[in-house]
Amino acid sequence: MNPHLRDRILRQLETLSDERGYQVLDYVEFISSRYAEKPQSSASLFTKFTEGVEDRLRAGKVSATTIAETMSLMTRAVGMLEGVAAAGKSVANDVMSAARTATTPSPGATPGAATPGAATPSAPTPGAPTAAAQPTTPPSAAPSPSSPLSPAAGDQPS
Repeated sequence: MNPHLRDRILRQLETLSDERGYQVLDYVEFISSRYAEKPQSSASLFTKFTEGVEDRLRAGKVSATTIAETMSLMTRAVGMLEGVAAAGKSVANDVMSAARTATTPSPGATPGAATPGAATPSAPTPGAPTAAAQPTTPPSAAPSPSSPLSPAAGDQPS
C-alpha cells in the first residue's frame, strides 16, 4: 500500500470510536485474509500474545473502553519485556564474543603452546613428596575432652 493511501486511511480512522475501530479491524482482517497480495509480516511473540488477549476480550463482549485500557497496559508491558529481551540478547552476544576471543590463539602463538596465565600441569619436583606419598595421621582412637562420648571430670568412676 502506498504511503499516501495509508495516511488517508489513518486520518479517517482517528475520527472513529473504539467500537467502530474494531468493526474496521474486523473488515480489514477479512479483506486481508481474502485478497492479501503479500504474506503478513511476522509479529513478535509478545505482539501475537497481546492480539490474542484482545481477540478473547472482544469475543467475551467486554466494552471497548475496557479493552483499550487493557491493551494500553499490555503494550507498555510488552515494550518493557522487549527491552529486557534485547538486553539479554546483547549480554549473550557479548559473552559469546568474549568466549571466541579467549579461545582464538593470538597471531604469533604456535599451536599447542601455553598461553600466558593459563594453568598448565607441572611435573613434580625431584625430592618433593607427592600427594599420595604424604603421610596421614589417623584420628585419635580416644574421644577428645569436648566430645559428648567422653566422661565429664566429675563423672569419673571411683
